Amino acid sequence: MLAGCGGGSQPEKLPPAPEPAKSPPTTKRPAGRVVEVGNKPEGLAFDTRTGLLAVGLAQPDRLALIGGRSGRVVRRVRLGESPRHLQLAGPGGPVLVPAEGTDELIEVTLPGGRATSSRVGDFPHDAARAAGRTFAADELADTVSVLQNGRRVETLRAPVQPGGVEVTDDGRVLGVVGVRGRQLELFDTQTLRSGGRLNVGVGPTHLVGLGRRFFVIDTRGDSVLEIRIDPKPVVHRRIPLAGRPYGVAVDRMRKQLWVTLTERNQLVKLSTRGRLRTLPAVRQPNTVAVDEQSGRVFVSGKVDGSIQIVDPGS
Repeated sequence: MLAGCGGGSQPEKLPPAPEPAKSPPTTKRPAGRVVEVGNKPEGLAFDTRTGLLAVGLAQPDRLALIGGRSGRVVRRVRLGESPRHLQLAGPGGPVLVPAEGTDELIEVTLPGGRATSSRVGDFPHDAARAAGRTFAADELADTVSVLQNGRRVETLRAPVQPGGVEVTDDGRVLGVVGVRGRQLELFDTQTLRSGGRLNVGVGPTHLVGLGRRFFVIDTRGDSVLEIRIDPKPVVHRRIPLAGRPYGVAVDRMRKQLWVTLTERNQLVKLSTRGRLRTLPAVRQPNTVAVDEQSGRVFVSGKVDGSIQIVDPGS
């Protein structure tokens, strides 16, 4: 299960990277409220300090900043490329916006919306910040760009086609998922040393951290994998989740996960042990975010240009 830093399969023998299902038309009314936001929303990040939800839009390429309670767009920030994934650098922002087509990592301040960019590797897909550094997954270069003060200072070799990056809650361990290599590699965020690679499912896409654990979405394998990293990395549990799971967000206060099922237009609430609740979602629910203070959940509806807002208890 665990290989050395140089381990891995030959790219030409690997299957293509997994993608979300092409969602069918909805048959049930989505839970909560649905508000229009713009064309092809994908990529969400909620900031508890400002109460703003950042949403990636395409054609035209924008970052919409939305009031988390009202659902109203308060600002649109012009981008040179549409993002697929967003993360916060920390409470209060900035928003980390990987620009795949221009090989840049854009940082957008909150609430002002001022954008600055840094050069990274080929086709950055996701980014996270820890230990004063920003880590961008260069999906088509099989690397992770390490930035400090807006400059790339190091390049790390990664599993084939790195698509998802996340850090543990203490900020000391970076997890990188190779969506084609089907491996998770761990790095020390301070020394940048590799902690080895672990095989994770048959088609992983995204991951989140909770405490000193990672949860990996195995999209092709219809499951969520719980990865424990102490004393050494191991797949501790597999939670079956049929329906082509894809988007994931973590609610650390309640120790819960929210996962979207793109094949069924559903939103699932999970504990660390299994399914708690299933709700009808908007069509093509590729991404999800959560307000950890209130428990409010946001889901992007890529087909209809909408955001679903699910309040606690609704």
